[in-house]
Amino acid sequence: MALVQATVPLAGSAWRRPLWIAFAQPMAWGQFAFLVIAFLSLTASFLLDDFSVAYVAHNSNSLLPWYYKFSAVWGSHEGSVLLWVLILSGWSFAVSVFSRHLPRDMLARVLAVMGWISSGFLLFILLTSNPFARLLPNVPGDGSDLNPLLQDFGLIVHPPMLYMGYVGFSVVFAFALAALIGGRLDAVWTRWVRPWTNIAWAFLTMGIALGSWWAYYELGWGGWWFWDPVENASLLPWLAGTALIHSLAVTEKRGTFKNWTVLLAIFTFSLSLLGTFLVRSGVLTSVHAFANDPARGTFILILLGVTVGVSLTIFALRAPRVHSASGFGWLSRDALLLVNNIVLVIMTVTVLLGTLYPLLLDAMDLGKISVGPPYFNALFVPLTALLCVFMGLGPLARWKRMPARELFRRLALSALIAIVIAAVVPSLYGGEWNLGVSIGLLLALWLVLSLIRDLLHRTRPRRGDSRSRSAPNGAERAAAVKKLAPAYRGMVLGHLGLAVTIVGVVMVSNYSAEQNVRLGPGKHVEVGGYRFTMTDFNERRGPNYVADTATIEVTPPGRNTFFLYPEKRFYLASGMPMTDVALRPGFFSDLYVALGEEVGNGDWSLRIQLKPFVRWIWLGGLIMASGGLIAVLDRRYRRRASSRTPTASGIGEDASLNGLQGEGAP
Repeated sequence: MALVQATVPLAGSAWRRPLWIAFAQPMAWGQFAFLVIAFLSLTASFLLDDFSVAYVAHNSNSLLPWYYKFSAVWGSHEGSVLLWVLILSGWSFAVSVFSRHLPRDMLARVLAVMGWISSGFLLFILLTSNPFARLLPNVPGDGSDLNPLLQDFGLIVHPPMLYMGYVGFSVVFAFALAALIGGRLDAVWTRWVRPWTNIAWAFLTMGIALGSWWAYYELGWGGWWFWDPVENASLLPWLAGTALIHSLAVTEKRGTFKNWTVLLAIFTFSLSLLGTFLVRSGVLTSVHAFANDPARGTFILILLGVTVGVSLTIFALRAPRVHSASGFGWLSRDALLLVNNIVLVIMTVTVLLGTLYPLLLDAMDLGKISVGPPYFNALFVPLTALLCVFMGLGPLARWKRMPARELFRRLALSALIAIVIAAVVPSLYGGEWNLGVSIGLLLALWLVLSLIRDLLHRTRPRRGDSRSRSAPNGAERAAAVKKLAPAYRGMVLGHLGLAVTIVGVVMVSNYSAEQNVRLGPGKHVEVGGYRFTMTDFNERRGPNYVADTATIEVTPPGRNTFFLYPEKRFYLASGMPMTDVALRPGFFSDLYVALGEEVGNGDWSLRIQLKPFVRWIWLGGLIMASGGLIAVLDRRYRRRASSRTPTASGIGEDASLNGLQGEGAP
């Protein structure tokens, strides 16, 4: 079905055969239906403890709770690839259902491109990664168990969210290639692709935030980002996707950046495939990676090479026909978004080089090196600061051109307030002024205050309004806010979420307190003003493990006493030990206690950490993701294709583009 979806509709759109074009949708539906059946079959094998299936025997156990048996379906390589292809077919199904307003030939080309991607991954499963391989007739009596690191709620929610984002960019990629093949790079095409980009970006944002949260409490180290190569593999398409979202906005509003937008769409999905290669090729050693035989890595590398090569070839052949008639001044929203894109691409290349350079050296037998946080922090942090500066300027700038004096007038008060608050708050919070915290707060406040200034400007009465002579009251402001387009509201939430994340990052990075202590029953220690007393220590039996559990009485300054229960678990089937962290979460601070090893005389080592504002990191991610989803609700994305006016370049332009030029501009 995937092969028919990939070939017949594409040929039909080229030779104008309506019957062939009509094959696209039923093939997408059928493929999705049968992959759902395959996935449910594998899930049933786990829930029924069918250890004749090799994948189940290697990743499950009869003692494993049912909810971990369910998440174990995608807990290792074969099942995760099946989930990948299932989600891809789900995206194809969604495109076929929710894009019926597209011209039939355009929809056929989009689904055909997605069919080619699906064909490649289905072939990958059949040749190298069959999750239904049997162990007949030597069926084991029980399974080897799921990796204890994966026996957590995080495995249930994190990979599906991440895959929804990874695979969702295949839709954007398919639209870009379909537009190049059909010669339709206009504002209508941009409006078609923007909601799919926003949805994929929102899922990827949520997946990355959930992965950071999972690593924070599950690994027992207390860190929220380790610059692990597999973590970087998810960050790369997120950075490119963020640039793509901004580039699409310019292409829709002004008709510029067309080639750049298509190129970003190609690179974003290519980086998603690169992440898939890194995780499943066995070239990385990571708690997140699946170590596999070289054949699998080779297959994905070939698939990546073919995808990138074919798409760039089509781009090279078609791009010269695309021209942008609109120009813009050096101080305009167009220019600021261009700088925004350039900075994001530089950030992407920085992370890409730091991730791949050690692998390339090792592959060429030129030695082994490690690229860690010092490299990434030294380059990524200043680039983020530069990005925030232009993000604050962008919402208040006009399209095409704007006098510098007017932009300065709009932002002077916001900048002054941000500087004063950022200079004062670190001294009040930490008792000692901190340059890093001050700069981080300055950037966050700059983003927030520029958004507030823009909101006030957009919700004030316009000239000619009878109310324009007096300041609007609260009800009038609220009514004006409700009239703002969902796309604008999504942008506000996206920028606000980044500001919240920046506050969380700078506060937890500079004000965290950590201490390794020795504690036994009846003994106490003080850390960061908290008094920790071990009142009991006993053994507890879980469904598939035994655990040494410490009871820690915590007395915070001026507040009620509470108890924490850190554990050291020993999983029976695999024989692996595991630390289960005790957390006291809070909006402004987390208390984090990890139980270490026994050190003699009944004493145990404990790692106690105070993590201020750490939850703001993930709160910001959720706010950004919600902004991406809200932007999809914009009604103009669901308009039917309007008439097209041919241009001198031969590429169609949307006749309603002029009506959109001023939308969203101050």
